[in-house]
Amino acid sequence: MEQITLFDENNEEQKLYVLEETTLAGNHYLLLCEEPEGDSDAYIFREESSDSEEEATYTPVEDDKEYDAVLAVFEKLLEDTDFE
Repeated sequence: MEQITLFDENNEEQKLYVLEETTLAGNHYLLLCEEPEGDSDAYIFREESSDSEEEATYTPVEDDKEYDAVLAVFEKLLEDTDFE
């Protein structure tokens, strides 16, 4: 499982694992989790910009409608995963 590093608003490093990715309505989304296996919190991030193939900016999805739509796609892609 691919691991990526994100930086929060305090410029603190967070290492997360890419569980799945998808594109919806022209936007690219990542489903990220804290642990590579087992139960873990998961987060949905939207790609905001990509200056090169190696660097991109991601922000957490906070809009409820957008979150629900993207979550539904991830649930279909990961049918064997229990989202609570």
